[in-house]
Amino acid sequence: MKRFFIIIALLLPLLACEDEMKKGRSGGQTGPDEPETPVVPIPQPASAPAFAYGADISWVTEMESKGYKFYNAEGTATELTALMKSLGCNAVRYRVWVNPEGGWCNKADVLVKAKRAADLGLAIMIDFHYSDTWADPAHQDPPAAWKSMDVNQMATALGNHTKDVLQALKTKGIDVAWVQVGNESNTGMCLPVGAVSSTDASGFITLANAGYDAVKSVYPNAYVILHHSDAHNLTKNTWFYNLVKTAKYDMIGLSLYPSYWENGAYPDWTTKVNAALDNFITLHDTFDKPIMLVEFGMPASEPAKCKAALNSLLEVVEPVDWFKGIFYWEPEAEHSRNNYDYGAFSAGKPTIALDPFKQ
Repeated sequence: MKRFFIIIALLLPLLACEDEMKKGRSGGQTGPDEPETPVVPIPQPASAPAFAYGADISWVTEMESKGYKFYNAEGTATELTALMKSLGCNAVRYRVWVNPEGGWCNKADVLVKAKRAADLGLAIMIDFHYSDTWADPAHQDPPAAWKSMDVNQMATALGNHTKDVLQALKTKGIDVAWVQVGNESNTGMCLPVGAVSSTDASGFITLANAGYDAVKSVYPNAYVILHHSDAHNLTKNTWFYNLVKTAKYDMIGLSLYPSYWENGAYPDWTTKVNAALDNFITLHDTFDKPIMLVEFGMPASEPAKCKAALNSLLEVVEPVDWFKGIFYWEPEAEHSRNNYDYGAFSAGKPTIALDPFKQ
């Protein structure tokens, strides 16, 4: 029953807009219409689907180098990008690190992976971590080469890095639909220069704007995303986007892991999923930005529950024009291969967890 009311709440703004257009700015009274300020939408990238059924598969080349293979339902070895397309994905996401150990997720590695996706007609999201390694709420270390820089020097370096990677993709004829300027930037990025505190986000905004400008200089129509975790936590989400409201960005990106291990068990997923669905409405109403779930994951050992959770989300958000998609984070990962427990594969084969992506 609650899901019914969430669906109605998501669709009401669309009906209200239609009604407002019929009545005019005068509220239904006679007389000349008031002049309206034109709203110029972001041009839709040619490669961006109306709704993204996506997956972050950044680990693929590193896993291949270790000899791991991936299989379709019939047990035939299949390159992962093509396999994800066969499972219903129309988009992929790749993280970018500046100078990572081993070279994985650097510019050259991303080019290899993105070329596969482009050749298959998949839309592409590029996720800049602005680090040499993982960036997340607990870790936002700048690249080693940037550590001694002040905010203006770092903004220049960040912009140059962004343009360098994106221009390399464009030169190869690869389109990019979405670009994340930072990854799960709850505490900021490139700390301490780009830290977000309770009262100040000026350093973060300077860096984010440098990233935004760099993206637009190469892909003017790409959506620029600011990414926050905890899609189920409205207090944290609104605090962050209020604090960075003067930053330039086009889309809100969120993470949702509704059943993370705690107290010796995986908790029921419905609580966080329902909270996230409520939050999507409030965030859109408050900030007037399209929203995307750029990361989603569930326990690999519970594929039926994952399938149910994805179906529950999609049932509500698919019909809403301002909700732009869901990306599963590293579905091909397995504990035995990556020491990661929230993928959607078993022994190299996809589980039923990903069935909701099939169109």
